[in-house]
Amino acid sequence: MSAHSGHPDFLYEELFQTQDRHPEYHHLGSEHVHVESCAGRDVLVVGPEALTTLARRAMADVSFLLRTSYLEELADILKDPEISENDRFVVRSLMKNAVVASRRTLPLCQDTGTATVFGFRGADVISPGDEKEALSLGIYEAFRDNTLRLSQLAPLTLFDEKNTRTNLPAQIDIESVPGDEYRFLFSTKGGGSSNRTSLFVENKALLNETALEAFLTEKINAVGTGGCPPYHLAVVIGGTSPEANLRTVKLATSGLLDGLPDTGNSGGRAFRDREWEEKIVNIGRKTGLGAQYGGDAYVLDARLIRLPRHGASVFVGIGVSCNAHRNVAARITRDGIFLEKLEEHPGRFMSGGEEGEPTAAVAVDLDRPMDGIRESLHGLPVGTLVSLSGTMIVARDIAHARIQKLMDDGGDVPRYMKDHPIYYAGPAKKPEEYPAGSFGPTTSSRMDSYVPGLMERGASLVMVGKGNRSKAVRDACREYGGFYLGAVGGAAALIAHEHVTSMRTIDFEDAGMEAVREIIVRDLPTFIVFDDRGDSLFDR
Repeated sequence: MSAHSGHPDFLYEELFQTQDRHPEYHHLGSEHVHVESCAGRDVLVVGPEALTTLARRAMADVSFLLRTSYLEELADILKDPEISENDRFVVRSLMKNAVVASRRTLPLCQDTGTATVFGFRGADVISPGDEKEALSLGIYEAFRDNTLRLSQLAPLTLFDEKNTRTNLPAQIDIESVPGDEYRFLFSTKGGGSSNRTSLFVENKALLNETALEAFLTEKINAVGTGGCPPYHLAVVIGGTSPEANLRTVKLATSGLLDGLPDTGNSGGRAFRDREWEEKIVNIGRKTGLGAQYGGDAYVLDARLIRLPRHGASVFVGIGVSCNAHRNVAARITRDGIFLEKLEEHPGRFMSGGEEGEPTAAVAVDLDRPMDGIRESLHGLPVGTLVSLSGTMIVARDIAHARIQKLMDDGGDVPRYMKDHPIYYAGPAKKPEEYPAGSFGPTTSSRMDSYVPGLMERGASLVMVGKGNRSKAVRDACREYGGFYLGAVGGAAALIAHEHVTSMRTIDFEDAGMEAVREIIVRDLPTFIVFDDRGDSLFDR
């Protein structure tokens, strides 16, 4: 906090007073980084090639590797003798997924996300040229040269879109800060977790213990499981604007603000409330949602950050980082280019190795007629683990929209939608040595509006995806004898490595990763979430 002698009422308080976590770094070299004298002082000159090199390496690392601290948190869950069997199964799947992804062929998640860069350029740093273009080039090269999915859509008209085929544009925010370093946070965030972000405009009445706890209990329950828990969950209260609040939510879920102080002051600095962070974790436990399919491991850790606010506004932002917790720090200094070290040997955190499963699965043959598949599922309690083998159809947002238009125009549903279970997914690029790229489920609720009409026509009677769904889907399952099964969200590399044996495109090839595909799976583990009686796992 600083004041001017001529203005005794003026106080400047830096909002985010963070302490560096001091992670271990890889030294990527010193090329294109040097010191020059400018206006009587030394400045650090960072060439565009340095930014491109850093972005290319950062985006590759973060797509295949996780932070050691996060893997330690997952390992701690497995040490708890009281966790549910479903939680144990999901967390072990995530650990095995990390092992497969660390080989740098199959990325952690099929949704390799929107590339995001937060840059903090010191006032004594000069970067000639267009920094955002240089960073974008590195991002482009990372997505071009690795088996990453291209998910960005360019609007051609208000309603028409086209995949950019580069995963650009990226979100790149650069701000000036004091000092002679250039610091970065590189992140990739998928749609499933981004879509769990919410902003609420409240008032002073919220700012008491009883009201806030009731509010957070309601909203944390409403986040649901579509963003692939266990979650790193952030709550931000306050902010000089709604935009400032949501930006803080994103930075908080990344861990960048972990070094904030524990108390506020009269200057308005941001702070963490660690007591309420523990309360949020406990609220997550009480939901019973667990790590996707019932249990305690819904919220892995929490951040509650309090910001200054305008007297008429209490903004509350809530957001999550999913179990594909993809963030990596970097810096450029006089000594060169440095990138945070991520964990390259995640297998060392698996206390029992990779063998063995905590829950026995019921085998289901998907190459039987649809009535036979449903007969295999009928009578099994919700929450039952079932192992799927046989043919499935992969179809998600664009495919469902086109099929709906076909029905609206008087056409019939394609036969493949009636004969086989529908898997909501969109794979990453296919490596040469695998039949498919990373192939985890996408958020099922985006297809909810199509389900009643499809089931009425005898289609989509068995669905596989992730996350909770609407009452309309549940009612349709009861009325038409359908089932909704949940795969492990966040285990995309593992699914491609162990469970997908073949893949071919059968419809809408122009839709890229959203084309309709036929796949054959072997022993794909899923949980019964909705059954043909209308029962729901989430009712538990």
